[in-house]
Amino acid sequence: MTDVARTIALIVAAGSGVRAGGAVPKQFARVAGLPMIAHSYRALANHAAIDAVVVVAAQGQHDRVRAVLGDVTVVAGGATRRESVALGLAAIAGAERVLVHDAARPFLPAHVIDAVLGALEAHDGAIPVLPVADTLARGGELLGETVSRADLYRVQTPQGFRMAALLAAHAAWDQTEDATDDAQMVRRVGGGVALVQGDPMLEKVTHPEDFAAADARATYETRTAMGFDVHRLEVGEELWLGGVLVPHDKGLSGHSDADVALHALTDALLGTIAAGDIGTHFPPSDPQWKGADSAQFLQHAAKLIADKGGRIDFVDLTIMCEAPKIGPHRAAMTARIADLLALTADRVSVKATTTERLGFTGRGEGIAAQAVATVRVPGAPR
Repeated sequence: MTDVARTIALIVAAGSGVRAGGAVPKQFARVAGLPMIAHSYRALANHAAIDAVVVVAAQGQHDRVRAVLGDVTVVAGGATRRESVALGLAAIAGAERVLVHDAARPFLPAHVIDAVLGALEAHDGAIPVLPVADTLARGGELLGETVSRADLYRVQTPQGFRMAALLAAHAAWDQTEDATDDAQMVRRVGGGVALVQGDPMLEKVTHPEDFAAADARATYETRTAMGFDVHRLEVGEELWLGGVLVPHDKGLSGHSDADVALHALTDALLGTIAAGDIGTHFPPSDPQWKGADSAQFLQHAAKLIADKGGRIDFVDLTIMCEAPKIGPHRAAMTARIADLLALTADRVSVKATTTERLGFTGRGEGIAAQAVATVRVPGAPR
């Protein structure tokens, strides 16, 4: 790195993740809708006290890391965790403080980062820990004596260090000996490492069964947004509503197929992730969208939500017109929307109303639609 930052976080993601199974290394496997590494990266990158985040990845995985995280600094890792950390430290020479975090601990609460960094004011290092709750015992085939749980802790990451202390520990380490924990390296050369309160959210994902447990720990925030659209009725046009061709003497006029219902739903979904409106993604001035099937607009919005790890919980649609009658087509519209969004029909509500012959809809000049969407997107652990 050319720019020296005061506090840098290293995410160690150079392992093969073989114990987790699956077709990809576990740091790229999806947890709570996102590649695992994306969760901790976001927590570290968004923390006000951290100036930069560097990822240590295996050779051949750098492009994959950037595809997931964007324009991030990636350093090639080594054969062991200790070597990977050492290579990461060499790339950030000049930093004053460093956090070393395992990519396999995706959910990183901000209060843990705060506690680790705060402890570095008075100590060479700081690590988050949780007390051991289970009874501990020695044994082979038969149960042996129990071991006291007093002063025993489960160690988590991120582990924080004054840069000089961690560099000294790595320099003094016997290169023939592996180390799975930087804190023990610092302690061995006489550094003081403080213990701070960890968090159950930081449990490590190691084996295949851990993924389900991680999904259960994930925190989501619920977002709701509204969409509204209007199109003019004209003779000679087809009438598409809710993805269904409805027989009528007039159809809706617009640059695409003018499906006012799907347009409103699309805007509602885009609104939940603050992604603009339908015109942002499919400008009416672009000739490629002339006569286009509005189903692709709706599915595009759904994909943007999925790409953020989001889940669509429910959509509600109200169509406003005097004619045609919506009732006979409601079931078909519900089924079509559910299919497009990969939802069950009970998560799609389609309703209709008139305006008592008032306004442009009441005069039969056009049709309006209003939609509300509720989604969940991954939220940062608190």
